[in-house]
Amino acid sequence: MVNITDYQIRSIGKVLNDVNRPLKERFRALFTLRNIGGDVSIECIQSCFSDSSVLLKHELAYCLGQMQDKKANSILISILEDTKQEPMVRHEAGEALGAIGSTESIEILEKHKNDPVVEVAETCQLALDRIKWLQTQKGGLSENPYKSVDPAPPSTELNVEILQKILLDRNASLFERYRAMFSLRNMQTKESIDALGIALKHGSALFKHEIAFVLGQLQDQRATVYLKESLEDEQENEMVRHECAEALGAIATDECTEILNKYMHDPKRVVKESCEVALDMCDYENSPEFQYANTLNDTN
Repeated sequence: MVNITDYQIRSIGKVLNDVNRPLKERFRALFTLRNIGGDVSIECIQSCFSDSSVLLKHELAYCLGQMQDKKANSILISILEDTKQEPMVRHEAGEALGAIGSTESIEILEKHKNDPVVEVAETCQLALDRIKWLQTQKGGLSENPYKSVDPAPPSTELNVEILQKILLDRNASLFERYRAMFSLRNMQTKESIDALGIALKHGSALFKHEIAFVLGQLQDQRATVYLKESLEDEQENEMVRHECAEALGAIATDECTEILNKYMHDPKRVVKESCEVALDMCDYENSPEFQYANTLNDTN
């Protein structure tokens, strides 16, 4: 984007930080800021970490990681260190530090790789592995069809059966299992989707939430049955259920809309809010709108 003034960016930031706005509008503002980038966008995102919505705060950290601006490191470190923040938020801050990939983050990630909160510990281990892997790369990162900054690079293995064995192997490192996950995602076949769907019932909450995330990236209705089952499982970790809801929003079929409406009043706030945002994604996917993050146009 070009010729966007600081005043315009701060206007978008006001939408993000306005607790009286519907959550879906605040999400669109956040992703607009992510797409714009720069110091003012980071400042607007930082000011929102005092919000009461765990879902929104977790998404703030995610967007800072996707922006890959080292100026966000200090913000993310403070969130990771803040034990008053919810595990889902702290985990996303650790993952974002890995996404930015600065060697200066290694010390704090090492400190928390054995954090008492398992989701945080696993995330920091992953982030450390990603940064160390980046240090070995001379030719840059491989092409990612989804344009996302992933917690691990895809595996070079292309056999679905072998990748599925790695994916489900609890004795393998989480980094290697994630590499298998992203390789299966990139294949975009029925067999690879089924392998991912089966894995949605195996492993830690962190692992399963990432499986749900990549199934959403695929936007393939064949993943719906797996996502629906986990969202409907009230014994499942809310971190997983929330990601299943957002993935269904990305797939955006009539069936997905029906499922999401059913859980719009779920007793878990993060699940309820995820369904609200996911339904907005469904509306977007089934509309002539050019882009989801369109708050700049709305504030002009």
